[in-house]
Amino acid sequence: MTKTELVSAVAKSAGITKKQAAEAVNTIFETIGEALAKGDKVQLVGFGTFEVRTRAARTGRNPQDPSKVIEIPSKKVPAFRPGKALKDKVQ
Repeated sequence: MTKTELVSAVAKSAGITKKQAAEAVNTIFETIGEALAKGDKVQLVGFGTFEVRTRAARTGRNPQDPSKVIEIPSKKVPAFRPGKALKDKVQ
């Protein structure tokens, strides 16, 4: 499902215009993104949890010259952990 399809489904389900649904969907995505940028966890009961995890530093190989070892620094990445209700729905 694409974002456009999601907006259409929300508009149809809520009985609102696609423009209003797009504003709602965009606001939700922006709010989740802002919370993660601050390091907060976003927990949606029954759906899942969005959080920021730190990926550890590691060594890797340069794809253009496999004999060279490069250091890959640690970084923060967004992660999603599905809730029980979502897991049960998918199975």
